[in-house]
Amino acid sequence: MLDENLSRYIWRHTKPQQIWILVVVAVSMIPYFLSFNLPKQIVNGPIQGDGFADPGATQPFFRLVVDLPYLGSTTIFEGVDLARTEMLFALSGVFLLLVIINGLFKFYINTYKGRLGERLLRRMRYTLVDQILRFPPHAFKRMKAAEVAGMVKDEVEPIGGFTGDAFVAPALLGGQALTALVFIFVQSIPLGMIALALVMVQAFIIPRMRRKLLVLGRERQLTARELAGRVSEIFDGMQTVHAYDTSNYERADVAARLGRIFTIRFEIYQRKFLIKFINNFLASVTPFLFYAVGGYLALNGMLDIGQLVAVIGAYKDLPGPLKELIDWDQNRQDVQIKYQTVTQQFEVEGMIDAAIQQVSADDFAGKLLGPLAVSNLEVREESGETSLANVTFQLNPGESVAVLGHAGAGGDVLAEVLARVVWARSGRVTAGTDDLRAIPESVIGRAITYAGPEPYLFFGSVRDNLLYGLKNAPTGMRSMSEFEHKERLWNQREAVRSGNPDFDIAAEWINYSSLGLTDEASLFPRLLAVLETVSLSRDILDLALRSTVDPDRFAGMAEKVVAMRKVLYAELKKQDLDGLIVPFESGAYNAEATVMENLLFGNPRAPELVGSKIGQNSYFRSILAQGGLDDKLMSMGLDIARNGIELISDLPPEHPIFQQLTFLTPEEIPVLQSLLAKLDADPGSATGAEKARLITLSFSYVEPRFRFGLLDDTLMAEVVAFREPFHSGLPESLKGGVELFDPENYLVSSGLLDNILFGRISQKYRDGASRIYTEVGKLLAPSGLYETAMAVGLDYHVGAGGKRLTAVQRQKLSLARALIRRSEYYIFNRPLSALDGRAQAEIVVRTLALLKGDGRAPGVLWVVPTPAQTTPFDRIVVFERGKLVEDGNREELLKKNGIFNDMISA
Repeated sequence: MLDENLSRYIWRHTKPQQIWILVVVAVSMIPYFLSFNLPKQIVNGPIQGDGFADPGATQPFFRLVVDLPYLGSTTIFEGVDLARTEMLFALSGVFLLLVIINGLFKFYINTYKGRLGERLLRRMRYTLVDQILRFPPHAFKRMKAAEVAGMVKDEVEPIGGFTGDAFVAPALLGGQALTALVFIFVQSIPLGMIALALVMVQAFIIPRMRRKLLVLGRERQLTARELAGRVSEIFDGMQTVHAYDTSNYERADVAARLGRIFTIRFEIYQRKFLIKFINNFLASVTPFLFYAVGGYLALNGMLDIGQLVAVIGAYKDLPGPLKELIDWDQNRQDVQIKYQTVTQQFEVEGMIDAAIQQVSADDFAGKLLGPLAVSNLEVREESGETSLANVTFQLNPGESVAVLGHAGAGGDVLAEVLARVVWARSGRVTAGTDDLRAIPESVIGRAITYAGPEPYLFFGSVRDNLLYGLKNAPTGMRSMSEFEHKERLWNQREAVRSGNPDFDIAAEWINYSSLGLTDEASLFPRLLAVLETVSLSRDILDLALRSTVDPDRFAGMAEKVVAMRKVLYAELKKQDLDGLIVPFESGAYNAEATVMENLLFGNPRAPELVGSKIGQNSYFRSILAQGGLDDKLMSMGLDIARNGIELISDLPPEHPIFQQLTFLTPEEIPVLQSLLAKLDADPGSATGAEKARLITLSFSYVEPRFRFGLLDDTLMAEVVAFREPFHSGLPESLKGGVELFDPENYLVSSGLLDNILFGRISQKYRDGASRIYTEVGKLLAPSGLYETAMAVGLDYHVGAGGKRLTAVQRQKLSLARALIRRSEYYIFNRPLSALDGRAQAEIVVRTLALLKGDGRAPGVLWVVPTPAQTTPFDRIVVFERGKLVEDGNREELLKKNGIFNDMISA
């Protein structure tokens, strides 16, 4: 837990380390003080000749004498007699040694402080995230995710940096300043009084001037946090912003917030540099007084030159520590304010007890005894509206219950309460005789599975999200090398020192035995069955066919794909559809492929040949120019620009035609219009970059698709003729830069479907793509590629929040994520609302069959949208206006001639 007082929090978690470093700081003061006195000895002794009156005089070097109370002086070491020059170099060597020792002390202290601060920063961030995981449901309705993330990431950063300085800095800097001040007093009391007076002025004035800075710093922190939250809102609500044309309103809002931040920051700069000016002025006045007063004392014999040099040298080390000490005090107050601001945000009423979330790798199947029940349940929204009123309900083990009601009738809230997504205002929610909220999550979180209408998918692959609900606790270690093992042990030790759990994210987190399985391989068939149940298999296959995959990942994949390619061609020929695919042939132009694909007869892999860069590549351009193909492609690019602009110049940017004319974007139209006007006035005025742009424009052209009539047999023959000189003369830097089309090999740079087709789908067939997907889908299993393709599809990255998937796919994946678990109860709250009624009904039937098909009898509660979907359930409950109004099986409710009948008739 976080303490209200930052210093107390730091001391509680770093007490032994703070004591140790304070001891080190105290010891470091000894060589630090000696380094002040040594310059005086060098100046007065060897340089000015004190003690070396005679030419052959010597002085003892490193003589050690200890003065003991009541015992007098004791000489430990008589020293070594050295002449004047020898003494100069010996003392200078000692001075250098002290400089090195002081530097090593600083190095050790700063390194130790840094490690100490990073550990506490890690502890603090973990504690904040741990508290987020224990927030009650209502807390997430009041906070913005971006603000909370900003607090964890950015706002505690300076607090962690302060940790190492919390006790060490005042001790170290105060010790250095005090050492320098004491040394000055020892040398000259008047100069010491001057230094002390100016130190007191700085210590009194500067902190008081900085108080306003602390207030401004807090305002800056809060306004920056609010800005982050507002930007997050704009990002999440971008569709609404565009739909209602409020983008300029949002710009005005952001500008106003930035103006407020600018005002605060500018005032901070003004005050900060005023303080800096005053601080520097006071620091500069002192040497002036030292030179004036000290020089006067030296001229009158009241101070020797060595003492004056030593005082001035010591004072050079006084303003630095003093300034840093004042800065430390301001930083202390600043981070204390930031710390309190953060902790106040994380002090939420009704936090989940930490004991509820204790990790356990035990298999809890069957540990949740008795039915799920609610008694006299009342749920009220923060607006005051009652969602459920006086509801009593029970879900028995093995029972399937359909919850029916209009949107907002209350059935969905009942599902959320049973899944602990919403907490009841009053009434009891129990599992058997135990309060649902008092049961550990290691039991209830595995015994009850929930899927709702607005699923959240995490940043990762389909597989990651599908298996997410199985990762409850580490169950064993994966195999690793000796180096990885040592690194893991080091990470675990650091985690413990930082107050983090020693969980290993690389460990095995899936308990296969609790699923009735043995290992990861045995899980895959279950995944396929679940995907088929929710009608997601076809989607996963489509994702796989569009994916680029390294064939070395799967044994024999490349050979199977090449073999399937031939089977597909033969199958299409049987159906008299052999023209559906136009294959790549080395001596022919593929009319369904782009100009670039025909030029290279392969896929570019070298960075210099990818995208628009190839149009600027000198070697590529030189081969084009050899046969005059560059001028013809430039002319072709001009015609494409004219035809394209004529088609789309007056259309809005969101028009579907832009998805067809991929070589033109709305932003490029004005640029191309200007270029066309320029070339119409002076055809030879195109610059090198403009020529490259027009040539590049021709690369994406496909005649049967765009139908501009720009490709004739002569030009196609010249494109085919380009291939041989281009590939035969490739410079060393581009060798291997193009993966050639080869009917007997798998193309690593192409997608899985492209490899199967080894060609392009003909535009002559209106439903050509659909037919191809159907035929490919039929042949995957006989070719031994079905499971491989599904594995590839499961590796598809879903993006942030699953946004790379459609809403329907996200809901299906969420339901599949729930079904992959083995729980005692399943709560489904309109999990397929994005699908039509017929598709929902089919998935409902298959889901219930799957759950009861392996000998289990889990309880199922499913909030359904229509009475037609209630048929396969044992029992139906009907909600209206927050109340449970009917309860019974379908036959009983039909006989009652009540609301259920009315909903059927509606």
